[in-house]
Amino acid sequence: MDTRQTEILRKIKHIALDMDGTIYLGKTLFPFTVPFLEKLDRLGVTYSFLTNNPSESIGHYITKLRSMGVPCTREQMYSTATAAIDYIRTHFPKVHRLFILGTPSMVSQFTDAGFISCQDSPEDVPEMVVAAFDKTLTFPRLCRCAWWISRGLPYIATNPDSVCPTDEKTILVDCGSICACLENATGRKPDVVIGKPNPDILLGVLEKRGLKPEEGAMIGDRLYTDVKAALNAGACGVLVLSGESTMDTVRQSADTPTFICRDIEEFGELLENAKLQK
Repeated sequence: MDTRQTEILRKIKHIALDMDGTIYLGKTLFPFTVPFLEKLDRLGVTYSFLTNNPSESIGHYITKLRSMGVPCTREQMYSTATAAIDYIRTHFPKVHRLFILGTPSMVSQFTDAGFISCQDSPEDVPEMVVAAFDKTLTFPRLCRCAWWISRGLPYIATNPDSVCPTDEKTILVDCGSICACLENATGRKPDVVIGKPNPDILLGVLEKRGLKPEEGAMIGDRLYTDVKAALNAGACGVLVLSGESTMDTVRQSADTPTFICRDIEEFGELLENAKLQK
C-alpha cells in the first residue's frame, strides 16, 4: 500500500456498505462481517447499509440483519425505494398517482408515504411510472407499464442492476434487465435511475453526517453500481470480490476502484493499518 492510499484511508470517517455480495450472499452471512463491523467501532468509523434492492421494506432489512447477528438501526439503513420517494417529492411535488412495477412490500412503502398506486387498468391513469426489481412481476403488469411509458409519462427506475446476487441455482432478473425489456418495447430508457451509480444517495448519507465526500467510502461487489457511485461522488470506492465481480470484470471496465480487496475482512486490515500507522 502506497502513501497516497494510506492517506485516503486515514481520512475515512464513514463507510457505506452494500449488502448482498458484500456482507452476505443470499441468506448466508459471511463469517467476517460482524468482526469487520466491530473493528470499525474500535476505529471510530461509523457505517451504514446502502442497498440498490428496493423489493423489501427498511423494516425487513433491519429484521434480516439482526436475525443474522448484525447490529442495525433504522438510521443506518438506506434503500433505493426511500431514495425514489425522496426524489419524487423533491422534483415532482404535485405527482401522487404512480404506476409501480414492484413488489407489494415496495408498493406499501410508497402508499405509506402518501402516494396512490394505480391498478392494471386503462382507466386508472397514473402521473408517473416507477420501475423496480419486481420478484412478483406478471406479464399483464409488464405490458401495462410499457403502455404508460409509451404515453410519455415521467418514468424513473430505482436501480440499474442487471441481476440480483443469490446463493441459489437461479438468476434473479433485476431492475436493469426489466428496464431493458421495456426499452425494447417502447424505445424509452428511464428518465432517471435513482440508485447507485447515481451519487446522490451516497452523498445524502454523508451529508446527513456532516461529512465531505473524501471522508466517506462505499464498499460493494459491483463496479458499475457500488464503485461507480463512490467515484461519481468523489468518495473512496472499494470493490470486494466476494459477490458478482471478478478480476476479469475489473480488466474489462473503464472504471478503476480506489481499492480492490478479496472481501471486507481484507479491507478492514488495510484500514486498521492505515489508521494506527504513526
